[in-house]
Amino acid sequence: MNRLPLKTRVQILNMLVEGASMRSTSRVAGVSINTVTKLLEDVGAVCSALHDDMVRGVNAKRVQCDEIWSFCYAKAKNVQTAKTAPDDAGDVWTWTALEADSKLILSWLAGGRDSQYAVAFMDDVRARITNRVQLTTDGHKAYLEAVEGAFGGDVDYAILHKVYGASPDPTKGKYSPAECIGIQKRRVEGDPDPKHISTSYVERQNLTMRMAMRRFTRLTNGFSKKLENHVHALALYFMHYNWMRQHKSLNKWTPAMAAGLTDRIWTWEDILVIADRAETEAVQAKRLALLETPQSN
Repeated sequence: MNRLPLKTRVQILNMLVEGASMRSTSRVAGVSINTVTKLLEDVGAVCSALHDDMVRGVNAKRVQCDEIWSFCYAKAKNVQTAKTAPDDAGDVWTWTALEADSKLILSWLAGGRDSQYAVAFMDDVRARITNRVQLTTDGHKAYLEAVEGAFGGDVDYAILHKVYGASPDPTKGKYSPAECIGIQKRRVEGDPDPKHISTSYVERQNLTMRMAMRRFTRLTNGFSKKLENHVHALALYFMHYNWMRQHKSLNKWTPAMAAGLTDRIWTWEDILVIADRAETEAVQAKRLALLETPQSN
């Protein structure tokens, strides 16, 4: 199998999680856009599987959840007039659950913002933790049923609802966010500590996502054309964020180290070894299947 040099593949992956677009990555690395796309697909699939397998049995204390908006191919309002739009074109919401102490991303899910996705997301969050937690979400109504179904009464759950108003500053442009003029905290289940009813950490993490992935930059032309590649980019980002990126607030540990999931800082070289092994095994399995297939005369 022909493979790019390890150094080049590491460079491409680092650029993709540091805010570079696919085409700028291909230009800087001196490879074709198809090569960058293939690497994104292969390593993204491996990262998704690794997250699902390794982020388990977490002893969490305070979990914050939020959703961040993006889109695939075209914004929802423009899909009907878009040419050759795929079935999954439109708005894409990424649900994230962050453990406030370790900053670990426990769970993530890309798709719609309805109750079906909320239930799947909360079920996954519950499956990854080992103890009773304090949970905070925003006021999105879909969380209520989802949290009840996943945790029952075994959770200290509160909602933080932000109240927004028009900006009093007339000099701000139309792309400036609305001004938060107040917050409302509401206990839903258990006995949540009012001091820790917050979504500040997960909202800050959403900003990091917008800065680290070209697909999430506002007013961008680097949006995803295929939902599958959007998901692969998310998988790369969360693997890098949890296992490779050192955080100053954690004494330069990674979130995975702070959560007790590993005792070292991972690198893209580690991931590529796993990806190469998986590719080799898949090729060998395919060859074996061909050899075992009866040949017609």
